[in-house]
Amino acid sequence: MKKASLRLFALVVAVLFYTTSVSAATLPRHQAIPGGVAVIPLGEPGQPKPAVTYLKKQVMVRANNRRWEAVVGIPLSAKAGIHRLKVDNGQREFSKEFRVVDKDYETTHITITNQRMVSPTKEDIERHYREKKQIIAAIHSWSEREQVDAAFITPVEGRFSSPFGLKRIYNNQDRIRRHTGLDIAAPVGTPILAPASGTVIRTGDYFFTGNTVFIDHGQGLVTMYCHLDKIDVEEGQHINQSQQLGEVGMTGRVSGPHLHWAVFLNQFKVDPKLFMSQLEE
Repeated sequence: MKKASLRLFALVVAVLFYTTSVSAATLPRHQAIPGGVAVIPLGEPGQPKPAVTYLKKQVMVRANNRRWEAVVGIPLSAKAGIHRLKVDNGQREFSKEFRVVDKDYETTHITITNQRMVSPTKEDIERHYREKKQIIAAIHSWSEREQVDAAFITPVEGRFSSPFGLKRIYNNQDRIRRHTGLDIAAPVGTPILAPASGTVIRTGDYFFTGNTVFIDHGQGLVTMYCHLDKIDVEEGQHINQSQQLGEVGMTGRVSGPHLHWAVFLNQFKVDPKLFMSQLEE
């Protein structure tokens, strides 16, 4: 091959690699709403990687298009208006502002036939609080990784039956519960696949969520898979994108077979759809 052709080939490969790297870092999509994600530009090229906190919680920082950016999970309880990040670039500390816009999530009524899942017994509540400590510990996981795989595939082939953020009323009770994940309806036994690479940090059988798996994807990005009929992975196991985690089931508090899929970013529950590569903006 001639030198000119070799140079052209090398240039094409470099461009393709750079384009792939940039496009992979465009997820999650920026949507600064309660339960959304804010992607905030930080430092210029050549500066050290900054440390960032939001509401006293450590925030993901990644390189994208030759600059640092913070990828911030916003809680569902966030109020509309100006929010601030605390940034430390090793030379100085400063604040970075971003604006959160309000969102009005819909309300729906759900009927649960198992009354214990709506009005738990004293023993059920005690069990829930014991399990809650384990769940919180998993959500608070943090592992330093330079490259975080945030371009997710859909973990289950099925219908999106209940969106994130929905205000739900069980059995006509007065209390409203927020839906903090994405429900995907599918028959019992349907395979559940890892949406991205990561490490299994916890599995268990919990009162409300049934058979459950937690995956740490790095820098405060944790995903949770609930109501499984079968778990096919174990704690400490590294998994790749598309690897089977288990099967759809009806364990825990459910009204039918489905996967409840939750995404946590800097310990806040955020909309999984913002990470999904198959969905258009």
